[in-house]
Amino acid sequence: MSDYDPAENARKSYDVAIDALREKLASFRCERVGDATLFLGDCREILPLLPKVDAVVTDPPYGLGDWNERGSNKGRPFSDVSNETQEWDQPLTADDVAALRKAGKHQILWGANYYLDSLPRTKMLMIWNKGIRRMHFNDAEVAWTSGFREAVRVFDLSPSGLEKEHPTQKPLALMRWCLSYLPKAETILDPFMGSGTTGVAAVQMGKRFVGIERDRKYFEIACRRIEQATREPRLDLEPPAKPKQEGLL
Repeated sequence: MSDYDPAENARKSYDVAIDALREKLASFRCERVGDATLFLGDCREILPLLPKVDAVVTDPPYGLGDWNERGSNKGRPFSDVSNETQEWDQPLTADDVAALRKAGKHQILWGANYYLDSLPRTKMLMIWNKGIRRMHFNDAEVAWTSGFREAVRVFDLSPSGLEKEHPTQKPLALMRWCLSYLPKAETILDPFMGSGTTGVAAVQMGKRFVGIERDRKYFEIACRRIEQATREPRLDLEPPAKPKQEGLL
């Protein structure tokens, strides 16, 4: 009878577990576009299979309900909207919030006012001031951040004229503003990718991106937008110096 080697047994068990994780991850559709890796599927299933990233930057669903394709709640106040929600608009649970925090070293989570009871206190909140008042939608939106040393910061931008391909799509300038507070983060994860705005911002700023989206329609839109962004000049690169003609003497 051969001697039992605990270390060798542990190594084999680890290898088996890793192979099982890789096999399960491979069962999801995955598109690689430049430095972006995009998964079609439910992030609740995919997140546990991924390595920890530098930062999670996302706008998760709030469960506001009864959205139409033009991005409004049929023009009614939220209090009058039925509890029926689109598939992509299922609200987060406390376990979901915990999974988001575990997935990255840093987090910027939009819609924080809907699940503050699942988050610890933080010094820095990020505010998107829309410059509108007392409409049926929010005057501003709030993001929770994980332990940033900044004070509360505000980004002023009107949503009027924003061309949207997802009902809750955030402006690209807003997401670039978010990423500007993560200069050392090399890989950004958005588990609720939607139409891919966070990914476009990450690509433009020279960062790697991992996105997850469960709705096939919006996944295809995100793939297209991020692929287009990879063909455009990166914002993190300085423009080449203009040629300077030297004198002959």
